Amino acid sequence: MSYGIVAIGESLGESVEVTDSVIEEYTTNHETVRSWGYRRFRRAEDGVLLTDLAVQACEQALKEAAVDAAEVDLVVLAIADFAEYLCWDAAAAVQGRIGAVNAEAILVNQACCSGVMAFDTAAGRFATHENYRHALIVASNRICDTYQNRMETSTSVLSDGAVAALVRRGHDRGRWLATETISDGRYANFFRMDVGGTAHPFGVDGAGDKDDLQKQANPLGRVAEILGNDARRMLEFFNKFGGNMRVAVDRVCARTGIAPGEIKRFLHLNDNQQAMADIAKVLDVPLERFNGDLALDLGHFGSADQMLGLHRLTQAGELQDGDIVALTTLGGGMHWAVTLLRI
Repeated sequence: MSYGIVAIGESLGESVEVTDSVIEEYTTNHETVRSWGYRRFRRAEDGVLLTDLAVQACEQALKEAAVDAAEVDLVVLAIADFAEYLCWDAAAAVQGRIGAVNAEAILVNQACCSGVMAFDTAAGRFATHENYRHALIVASNRICDTYQNRMETSTSVLSDGAVAALVRRGHDRGRWLATETISDGRYANFFRMDVGGTAHPFGVDGAGDKDDLQKQANPLGRVAEILGNDARRMLEFFNKFGGNMRVAVDRVCARTGIAPGEIKRFLHLNDNQQAMADIAKVLDVPLERFNGDLALDLGHFGSADQMLGLHRLTQAGELQDGDIVALTTLGGGMHWAVTLLRI
């Protein structure tokens, strides 16, 4: 079973320069944000929500591929965290809005790994449904400022946008080769929000104001507490960030018979410049083969970084037919994932 990318569409928020005055809107930690190296990020207009961005990206991909929405057999929506509503299937909403009346809809919601893992989800459906010919893999991110602070929630500047890939069974360009995922549920609690679920609903015991929500959404502040301030356990956890990424890359290369040195570009999540350099070092790959410079011009789009990087590098002519590209990521769960594509 094989499938490849026919066309990619994107829909991004407005470009915002990372100036001192903009940083001041979000945090007083100017020095920290400046050290990350971001030059710009994308911020959607008020009223433009996650599925709005996803629908626009899908429609652009369909138009570019000259494929009618009714010809789509599968819609896979990848998100990092929140959609517009609770108890609501955002994937089905996208399917309905674009008019993909014959398509199955699947939601993948596994933090920043969702977009990379979604390629494996599509591969599985193609393998078990021989009649499926076209699928839309779309990753969308829209920050909810009540829950997250664009410059304090993580070590990235967070952006709004969506990217959609129209893929076709048997298509030879942008061909999916394999996906490898490592999961370690011992660290599941680092990225959770304690308020809002059935364990602690909004409004109980006065919880749920904006400051409370943003504070509990910062996983970095939870690590020491959850690991009992044990330096050894903390070191083990942080070493896994790069170590498991290396294991995932080695495994996917072994499965496909492709040597790591054959990979032309690594499209990692749009992390800060030091984190990107650290991953490059662990993978023993020159930093220039990563998407670091592109990341600093765009910000972090949750699960959409890798497909966006793929689209931008292809448009720029930096990827040629036959090049091997690795989409790499890590995120809450915890998960580490890599998808290999042949351009």
